[in-house]
Amino acid sequence: MNYEIRDMLPGDGAKVIEIFEQGIAGGNATFDSAAPGWDAWDNKFFKICRLVLEDEDEHVVGWAALQPISSRDCFKGVAEVSIYLADEIQGKGLGSMLLQRLILSSEEHGFWMLQAGIFPENQPSIIIHEKFGFRKVGIREKIGEMNGRWRDIVLLERRSKVTGV
Repeated sequence: MNYEIRDMLPGDGAKVIEIFEQGIAGGNATFDSAAPGWDAWDNKFFKICRLVLEDEDEHVVGWAALQPISSRDCFKGVAEVSIYLADEIQGKGLGSMLLQRLILSSEEHGFWMLQAGIFPENQPSIIIHEKFGFRKVGIREKIGEMNGRWRDIVLLERRSKVTGV
């Protein structure tokens, strides 16, 4: 099957939220226990660097977006990565496609650093990020509670070699 990446459109909102809900249900993608509505999601992420992955039938099966890490002006070029794939397409290398395109888009828009906070149990995501130049900064121990259990995240970052150098 062939897949294409394109810019996210407002009409993609329902599918973006549905895929996010699958990530929540999996238990190792996010601390969130419920997906926000589209308006809340839309306000959380930058309006730029939003991508969707479509299958050959033009169904959205994945997405990637960036969100700010701080409101401070000195961090305006630093963003947190979010990538989600529908359950049925995981393990096919498509997360790599999305992350690679997101990195290019981020650099085109002036971001100099990307970061990701990933549960240690989500090894496929950690491996993909490392493949594209993210390095482990460290473990944020027991940073958040989820279902009565304190969980760690692995903090990874990638410094652009073309933006902000």
